[in-house]
Amino acid sequence: MGFPLQLAIEVERNVLAALAEDIGGGDLTALLTPASHVSRGLVISRENATLCGAAWFDACFHRLDTSASITWHAQDGELIGAGQTLCEVQADTRTLLTAERTALNFLQLLSGTATMTRRYVDIIAGTTANIVDTRKTLPGLRLAQKYAVRTGGGINHRLGLYDGILIKENHILAAGGIRPALMQAQLLAKGDVFIQIEVETLDELHESLECGAKMILLDNMSLAEMREAVAVNAGRAELEASGGINQERVRSIAETGVNRISIGSLTKDVRAVDLSLRHVER
Repeated sequence: MGFPLQLAIEVERNVLAALAEDIGGGDLTALLTPASHVSRGLVISRENATLCGAAWFDACFHRLDTSASITWHAQDGELIGAGQTLCEVQADTRTLLTAERTALNFLQLLSGTATMTRRYVDIIAGTTANIVDTRKTLPGLRLAQKYAVRTGGGINHRLGLYDGILIKENHILAAGGIRPALMQAQLLAKGDVFIQIEVETLDELHESLECGAKMILLDNMSLAEMREAVAVNAGRAELEASGGINQERVRSIAETGVNRISIGSLTKDVRAVDLSLRHVER
């Protein structure tokens, strides 16, 4: 998986903000340890998961100690097991103590998103549907969490309000209906900006297709309605299911023939993976 410049910049921004809120004017407790002493630590997984966030973890240590050495035994996207050693860190003792919580916070959080995404991807394996994220992300960590979704095998929806047009119920009402909303969107869209419209009924699906919609979000439809929507659509537009998605229903939804299934809980309801950093003698 590539790691574009935009994401590298985001890693630095995330880490600077996280360290600043934790350290403030200085780590008082770390001062209890001798200066210029070097320690070693091992990051251990306490559960099965999909690893994600190594770049954020590394940056936490390197920002405080450029000579810190980190050796990884697993890579982003790999399945990890309980009791597995993920990496070894060797750094100034005070740096190790100061950076470890922030570094683990990033690694646990992003691994949690990647792990949940992988579960959904595995459940719908063999269908033609893709698992898609939403904008329901933790403030300030949008790109980080979307990277974690890709690491888990999902795909990204728009990054923000600037790179895609999603016409929802309130937009349709304010614009005066489906047709005028789509017409205005087609005038605004340029370059790689896509247009997607949300529909709640099959009648709205018919109208959207008649207006030339190429991406349609089926909001909170039943399985029967989704199957009929796929038949009516006949491949004319890309169909996305949304609303009330969980692990029990997602396979049945994928089997209706929709192209995409968007799940806000991937990034909104995150349970961090249980990891620990154990200090050992050099």
